[in-house]
Amino acid sequence: MVEETLGTKLATDYESLRRREHELITKLLDVLPKIDNVPEEQIVQVRDALFHADNPFLVVFVGPFSSGKSSIINAILGEELLPVGPVPTTDRIAILRWGEQSERVRTGEYDTVFHPSPLLRKISFVDTPGLESIFQKHEETTRKFLHRADVVLLVMLATQAMTAKNLDYLRIFQEYGKTVILVINQVDVLTPEEAASVRDYVIEQTQAKLGYKPQVWMMSARQALAARMADDGEVDQAALDASGVPQVEKYVDTQLGDVARLRQKLQTPLQIIQNVNQTALEALRSNQAALDQYQNIRENVEQQLAAQKRDQDRSVREMIDMINAKFTETGRRGGEAIREMFRFSNALRSFWRGLLELFGLGGVARRMRGNYVQSAFADVKAFEPIDELPSVVDKLAPRLEGKDIQDIDDLVKYSRREIDGLPDAIRSKVIGEVKPPVQYEREALQTLRPALDTIEEEAKVVETRSLERTVRNTLLYLAAWEILVIVILVFLMRSGSMFSDGQESLQLVLFFITLGAGIAGLALLPLRGRALASAYANRIDHLQARYVETIGKATEKQIDYGMQLRRDAVAPLTRLVEAQTGIQGEQLRSLQDTQQEIVKIEGELAALGKPSFLGLRG
Repeated sequence: MVEETLGTKLATDYESLRRREHELITKLLDVLPKIDNVPEEQIVQVRDALFHADNPFLVVFVGPFSSGKSSIINAILGEELLPVGPVPTTDRIAILRWGEQSERVRTGEYDTVFHPSPLLRKISFVDTPGLESIFQKHEETTRKFLHRADVVLLVMLATQAMTAKNLDYLRIFQEYGKTVILVINQVDVLTPEEAASVRDYVIEQTQAKLGYKPQVWMMSARQALAARMADDGEVDQAALDASGVPQVEKYVDTQLGDVARLRQKLQTPLQIIQNVNQTALEALRSNQAALDQYQNIRENVEQQLAAQKRDQDRSVREMIDMINAKFTETGRRGGEAIREMFRFSNALRSFWRGLLELFGLGGVARRMRGNYVQSAFADVKAFEPIDELPSVVDKLAPRLEGKDIQDIDDLVKYSRREIDGLPDAIRSKVIGEVKPPVQYEREALQTLRPALDTIEEEAKVVETRSLERTVRNTLLYLAAWEILVIVILVFLMRSGSMFSDGQESLQLVLFFITLGAGIAGLALLPLRGRALASAYANRIDHLQARYVETIGKATEKQIDYGMQLRRDAVAPLTRLVEAQTGIQGEQLRSLQDTQQEIVKIEGELAALGKPSFLGLRG
């Protein structure tokens, strides 16, 4: 009952691990073809690994031609199922599997030989073309099949044991992580002492060159075949045992029990994907240098774009500084004209103008001499800076456009040069063409002029009219005040009889107070002038702010448009960099996840079939 429970648990655990391996390999196959520089042959190996666990346990025989691989397999199975000869007779891989009757089926690159041997119910043998064959394709065919092996038997002749080439093959098997058993064939041509010496030599060389002690089987395929095919039809068991060939069946029965075979069946595909995953990680690390270069290209483009934007912003700031200077100068000149109009030395003229306004004759005077403000502003050329604004602003559009076109051309040349320098595999992934735009839109700045004309008109006409009304009202009030003072003074001088004797001093005081009020009215003119000049400067500042804001919005829109043209022109390159960065990051995460899952499966695989504390490993 316990054994049945253990068997069920083993089968369940095996199937669970097999499914996980299947899912892991499927995910890896989805990633590998997308990674640059991963050899196609390794992707093929992973595809093979996908079906490996569903195939029989494979014991693969490799070695130089005429080393006796086919003979050993024939001796193990007791029949001459495979051709043997002094020249290369095997140019295709042959897989020997269990079948109800002996037959050979030729499919694709392989031959499948079916045979009703009980041993083939547990494992399958693979006979490969000879290594070091005179036909180079034999060695290539064998190497391609090595990754499928669960156990490798490296066969060598007793008289040519452990050549330099065999050491190289052992190194390759180590890289694959395969279990390798060294088989020394034709030991019957040696004395027992010579056979022992050869075995010791092989072990010593392997330890010295590769750092581990191998399993070495001494065999004679010829002796085994002779023992199995005696004339009397009986097997000479003593001779068969002496041939060393039964070691294979003993190995299968003892060391390759159910647990060992199941574990190895899962270990083989795991080794394949471990090797390929490592190769893919190395390829990604190699690609990282190229990716770093891509990142440098992208950063360089971004730095150039930032620098070009700063240049355009600087051009706008320089123009705005000129505009601010023009408005400031207009405010200064206008304020100077206003203060001049209300200077104390011009008080009598201001009074005279006020009288004309008071008696309705101001319009005639203005028609003859011009409006007060216009005349004063014309004297100082107050609006000359405003008149110069269009010539300043009109230079901005060509300047921005010229810089946009030149920068785009420079970026296109740079991007094309960098694309030409990319590896072919990467360059082929560029989608689109790096090229300058076919047209340039100027709408943002072309629609700017009407809004600016309105503000300029306000500065020259609207503000002047408003100021003109204020000035006229001021002069009118001044004239009315001074006339009132004059009337009071005349009244005081002509009404002396109204004051009794002794009140002459009061009359005199009132006279001087009134006279002082008249003088004070004239003296307040400069203060009024300064107040009007300050108010005018504030209004000009407000118009200046509107003017600058209007230009700022339009130029910002135009600069953004130019920057977008730059980005669109080099988008094929920058998109490639962004895509490759994202793809490689995803690939790296996927391979790292695969590596972690491999480690987990390896841990559970090591525990496969082992009892836990309670008798079952849960």
